[in-house]
Amino acid sequence: MAFSRIARGSLSRVIGSHVGEKDLIPQGLASSLCSLRSSENARSSSADFFFHSDPRHSSKLGLGHSNSQVRGIKTTPHFQFPNAMSAVEESDSEDEAQKFPGLEATKPGEKPRVVVLGTGWAACRFMKGLDTRIYDVVCVSPRNHMVFTPLLASTCVGTLEFRSVAEPVGRIQPALATSPNSYFYLSSCTGIDTDKHEVYCETVSDGGLAHEPHHFKVAYDKLVIAAGSEPLTFGIKGVMEHAYFLREVNHAQEIRKKLLLNLMLSDNPGISEEERKRLLHCVVIGGGPTGVEFSGELSDFIMKDVRERYTHVKDYIQVTLIEANEILSSFDVGLRQYATNHFNKCGVRLMRGVVKEVQAKKIVLNDGTEVPYGLLVWSTGVGPSQFIKSLNLPKSPGGRIGVDTWLRVPSVEDVFALGDCAGFLEQTGRPVLPALAQVAEREGKFLMDLFNRIGKQNGGKAFSTTSINLGDPFVYRHLGSMASVGHYKALVDLRESKDAKGIAHAGFISWLIWRSAYLTRVVSWRNRFYVAVNWATTLVFGRDNSRIGA
Repeated sequence: MAFSRIARGSLSRVIGSHVGEKDLIPQGLASSLCSLRSSENARSSSADFFFHSDPRHSSKLGLGHSNSQVRGIKTTPHFQFPNAMSAVEESDSEDEAQKFPGLEATKPGEKPRVVVLGTGWAACRFMKGLDTRIYDVVCVSPRNHMVFTPLLASTCVGTLEFRSVAEPVGRIQPALATSPNSYFYLSSCTGIDTDKHEVYCETVSDGGLAHEPHHFKVAYDKLVIAAGSEPLTFGIKGVMEHAYFLREVNHAQEIRKKLLLNLMLSDNPGISEEERKRLLHCVVIGGGPTGVEFSGELSDFIMKDVRERYTHVKDYIQVTLIEANEILSSFDVGLRQYATNHFNKCGVRLMRGVVKEVQAKKIVLNDGTEVPYGLLVWSTGVGPSQFIKSLNLPKSPGGRIGVDTWLRVPSVEDVFALGDCAGFLEQTGRPVLPALAQVAEREGKFLMDLFNRIGKQNGGKAFSTTSINLGDPFVYRHLGSMASVGHYKALVDLRESKDAKGIAHAGFISWLIWRSAYLTRVVSWRNRFYVAVNWATTLVFGRDNSRIGA
């Protein structure tokens, strides 16, 4: 097999990082391997990628090389199985189970196993309706919850509590917690072998295991890749080091802590007026719905809470929204103008510009303008993650995994992709859909119906769907867009496309529609209750300004 041909130099580095030699290496080879490792370490870091010694395996497994945390799955640069040395000295058949602990392929008579990578909108909608009387389901993700992203900006300023926008995946699909052959693994997928129908995983933990990271495999009958995307930084220097993103609950927590810290620091004696202005300057990059809604939430926080509770610095705090073109470019022209006028009245400064560089305390634009900041939130859209880029699968325009009109990856068997990480191949004649929650949710529902239908026709097992009629392909119809701009105002654009005709409305009524729509779309009744109570509490008592955590 493939793993029996791995070079000893790479293997010695793997063993040095993860397991003791005495457990795996015959005593007669120990001294020679130690010297070999010493010489190799002089030439190469112990973080060298596990499969570099044979590029065929890297290509076959579709493994990545960079280290990047994304919404659903992360990829790591050191995909190293701890027991790999035994592959050199012993036969593959004797040590396969030891090398790759995990779930083996399903046997005849057992339910087919569906492996889902990710816990985003697409993955959770798919798992929510999957018929677990037909399938066993295994979910692999570095987070154990789904985030209701449209309301995430509200948590940054205390309008909502963090738990109000997070739904545990075990509540979305109870079989993950109750079914004996269904599992949730708090892990990252690091590679896929489409020939063997296996995914390779690395545990996510913080010192809880004796040997970290722990690696294992999961065999699948059907694989659903819903690994999400990552923020686009366009290679701009300093973004990753100094900017905050707004895609996860922990991102919102960090933004909230930074915002409140700056407010309290600016009130200390001895702070110069220039430094106070910098600390209290909140800059948002990107004029899409996320950037606009976050700016609106900040504006409300400043007008209703900061001016009452931070009276000494209330005149210094400011919000600036920087966009290269126009804010809310996908919305109706009249709505864009309404948002612009509203922000001008509420004290949100709009700037046209392209960021050239981000430094620790200031942003440099292409025209040379320098913008000091205390808090910087980056919201310029998303693109394929490094994990998705590294997979040896066909790609759609833009670098996503290419799928056909049934969301299948056509070059391999039993692999499907959906959500932000997937896009239609050019030969389908369809455009790549935008990375929106409603697109991901609709794709998840379509694929769930498809799986339930083919499962009832005994098509759930691997290599068993060739002769099954899949039914009508996926068709997406845009239901419209909404965005809150703060101060009980919102925009509602119900056109199917940018150039189509339809209802476009702004104001207080639109704000009521926005809140009602999102309240009904929250995943569970539990979270709907949380959201409603949080909104009522904020209306009566204002936002909480406690800064909890280091």
